[in-house]
Amino acid sequence: MSANPLQGAQFVLAAHRIHQLPADEGAEVAFAGRSNAGKSSALNALTGQKALARTSKTPGRTQQMVAFSLPVTVHDEMSQAAPVRLIDLPGYGYAKVPEALREHWRHEIDAYLHQRRSLRGVVLIADIRHPMKEFDRMMLEFCFGTLLPCHVLLTKADKLSRNQAQQALAAVRKQLDASTPVTAQIFSSSEGTGVEEARDAVMRMLHGEGRGDA
Repeated sequence: MSANPLQGAQFVLAAHRIHQLPADEGAEVAFAGRSNAGKSSALNALTGQKALARTSKTPGRTQQMVAFSLPVTVHDEMSQAAPVRLIDLPGYGYAKVPEALREHWRHEIDAYLHQRRSLRGVVLIADIRHPMKEFDRMMLEFCFGTLLPCHVLLTKADKLSRNQAQQALAAVRKQLDASTPVTAQIFSSSEGTGVEEARDAVMRMLHGEGRGDA
């Protein structure tokens, strides 16, 4: 097994608004998904840490954008080393969250996706048993429209047989336009299925140019 380039990720801060995030420089990949799709487990599996994402689940941080720094760097236009981050976006679909807070996060996530220049790509977390809900389709359409790379992790693959998981993956890929920068894979944090493939996808996005106009 190759060395994990995402190992060493560290909690930096939790932000309620995008202007509270770290300086908009370097490169970052955002993790998005419904609140029950297994996003925290995926982040922990990819970084090789058992409780990294749980840092954002302590009281007061539950519904915030959480920034994690990585020990790797990228090079900016001046060929200088620039910081690299993972951004954990608030899970979508909280049943008990007041409408005002849901609206706040709709606005902030939209602003983040449109305005953040260091954003290089999105990892979309979707439960393989119920993929492509409304939020997932909205996120994919945004990536299509802005040429922002997106990698879909169909999580909880251990809940299906291998054949069922492959069928679900084929069905999702059928919905994706081959001309768009979107890829998809099977993933299980509990069994380690697809973890290295997902890490490779994250690293490709971090070292890529990101948006089509970048």
